[in-house]
Amino acid sequence: MNEETVRNFSLLLSATPRGARLARRLTAEQLRTWELPVDPDRAEHIVAELAANAATHGRVPGRDFRLTLYVVGGTLRIEVTDSRGDRPVLHSRHGSPADESGRGLVIVEALSDRWGVTSGRPPRKTVWAEINVVPQPAPASAPTGPAGPVGPGPRILPSR
Repeated sequence: MNEETVRNFSLLLSATPRGARLARRLTAEQLRTWELPVDPDRAEHIVAELAANAATHGRVPGRDFRLTLYVVGGTLRIEVTDSRGDRPVLHSRHGSPADESGRGLVIVEALSDRWGVTSGRPPRKTVWAEINVVPQPAPASAPTGPAGPVGPGPRILPSR
């Protein structure tokens, strides 16, 4: 039987700008704790966009949003669930440079390997993104020189 480790983190946060900032910070800390071979900035930016959308467009007074992170196999899945069932709209990539909003899901699309929207129990929806976790190559054995292992720092070559 193939036993696979599943890592999971889930938390309700207030649907406010403060809750969105906290989602990003908690994601950074959780990824550090898990020591995943994934670019933390990439995951943090995805969380920042999804959480900002939940706090701005998915906000229902008195309702929170849920941040869920989990790793199964070689995939980090990021989910943000809010209390508005309307589906988000992916705006054109060719918006005006003066536009102050409308690029969040374009950024999510660019940074993730896959993303989508899943309807939940009414009126909820979950916007999710996945990042492939790339295993780090095993460290190469330390090169050796005539006097033994060569470590970091200046390397003195014998004179000719």
